Amino acid sequence: MRIIFIRHGDPDYANDTLTPKGRREAQLRAQRGSGWKNIDAFYVSPLGRARATAQPSLEKTGRDAVCFSWLREVAGSVILPGEDKPHIPWDFYPGYWTKMPEIYDRTDWVNSEIIRTGTTAHEWEYIKNSLDWLLRDYGYCRQGGLYKVEEHSDQTIVLFCHMGVTLFMLGHLLNISPMLMMHGFDIPPTGITVVAS
Repeated sequence: MRIIFIRHGDPDYANDTLTPKGRREAQLRAQRGSGWKNIDAFYVSPLGRARATAQPSLEKTGRDAVCFSWLREVAGSVILPGEDKPHIPWDFYPGYWTKMPEIYDRTDWVNSEIIRTGTTAHEWEYIKNSLDWLLRDYGYCRQGGLYKVEEHSDQTIVLFCHMGVTLFMLGHLLNISPMLMMHGFDIPPTGITVVAS
């Protein structure tokens, strides 16, 4: 099985759509993926910037996408020491998280003091459980830190979504703390990440 994650194009966050540059990126992504005849399913975030990115590819392939609310951008938050406003979990400096070894733990990171200040742990559960629910449809059942292959699949699926949620999903798939993913990796607009079994 192959999972192709595609981040949305250059965003106009204020209007939840794409900038003119982002629309060009989405068109170019569609041209680049025009040979995607063997895609078994397309999935998309409900947010406008992801849907606008997916649209040219869907039109070019004559396909539709299933919209899942859990593919929207991560809505989790943390509250930094000495502050009272919430931050998105990838928006705090290495000066904080590099001094917290518990952040590196693949399972216990959600119990770290900083993560418990906000809603990130809840988001983690929601996203990883939703991803596992989807993968069960393709014959992959999560058991602890591994997937049991109940039925081999050569299928390919494409998920048009966002950087944060992609990094959460990659952390879960690879058994890595998503905090390491969020603070160590970047996915550019319309960037593609492929995971294959």
